[in-house]
Amino acid sequence: MNLALQKLPVGLSRTKACQVLGINRSTLYRRTHSDQPKKDVCSRSPQPRALSSNEREHLWSTMNLDEFEDQPPYEIYHTLLSRGIHLASMSTMHRLLREKAAHGERRVQRAAQSHAVPRLQAERPNEVFTWDITKLRTIAPNVYLSLYVVLDLYSRFVVAWMVSMKENSALAVQLLQEAATRYGLEHNSLTVHQDRGTPMTSHRYIDMMSDLGIALSHSRPRVSNDNPMSESQFKTMKYQPDYPDRFDSTAHARQWCEQYFDWYNFSHHHAGLNGYTPEQVYTGRFEEIWAQRQQSLQEYYGRHPERFVNGPPKAARPPTIVTINPAPIDDNPAASVVTQVNFPTLKAVIKRNIS
Repeated sequence: MNLALQKLPVGLSRTKACQVLGINRSTLYRRTHSDQPKKDVCSRSPQPRALSSNEREHLWSTMNLDEFEDQPPYEIYHTLLSRGIHLASMSTMHRLLREKAAHGERRVQRAAQSHAVPRLQAERPNEVFTWDITKLRTIAPNVYLSLYVVLDLYSRFVVAWMVSMKENSALAVQLLQEAATRYGLEHNSLTVHQDRGTPMTSHRYIDMMSDLGIALSHSRPRVSNDNPMSESQFKTMKYQPDYPDRFDSTAHARQWCEQYFDWYNFSHHHAGLNGYTPEQVYTGRFEEIWAQRQQSLQEYYGRHPERFVNGPPKAARPPTIVTINPAPIDDNPAASVVTQVNFPTLKAVIKRNIS
């Protein structure tokens, strides 16, 4: 067909011939030129201004000298130029590196790290502690105090706290050791979760926690949601109506924090605990509180059943399992075990602050 269309009678155009044969002109042109050898579109004539082979080899060897092997072309170019040496432009250096598959970061880099997602679960008090440090502003410009707070994950009970002028691992070890001793925790029975600040990741802190039989868990870098209970507690504290914007002194900060933590532990109806206080959940007293609430609801239901369209009301109970980044839920979760603690003794113990 191609040969017939190439030898058309005089006066017959290819357009007319294509119409008669029922084909498109573009199809004709494609079939006509498909038999011809294609030109190499990538082939280029030698660039007369390009570096010669010897110049390229000299530039390559220079860029791989000991002083330049970990430097980018920008540094190499200006270092050589300051010595009165000009071998090529920065663009040529980049081009040569790409050709040699050596382009990119030439300095030694730390391998990409992958941090496991911390998954914590508490079914009773004194099983998992979570702690963090926040800064307290003072009336002196650029002077801050450090407030250490250790929470029981299951009950949100503040088991220990400390105000200090410093932030270091020694104070962290002292605080957690004191907390473990106060509540008589057995060896290898506690997990402590924290961020990745310097006091939490120092070798001294990690070694001391290992000696105490305390397992450690760390948040992922730059992921604040991995330590949500501590972050939430700090927000509750700093949004209190009487929270001082700046503290006069360390003594002032300790005095205010003592009053706040007394309220937080023993009077604050925590939303995450369905309206119970941290102390009630920590000591197990929520059982009697729950019974009182249930009785009150039943009595009110007896007087006004029409106001409860979904049936008799049930008083909420605290969560039986508290998690951070929960794993897939087991079909048969273990029942909650509540540790009984003497209430008056507990209130006296928690007020003993570490200076």
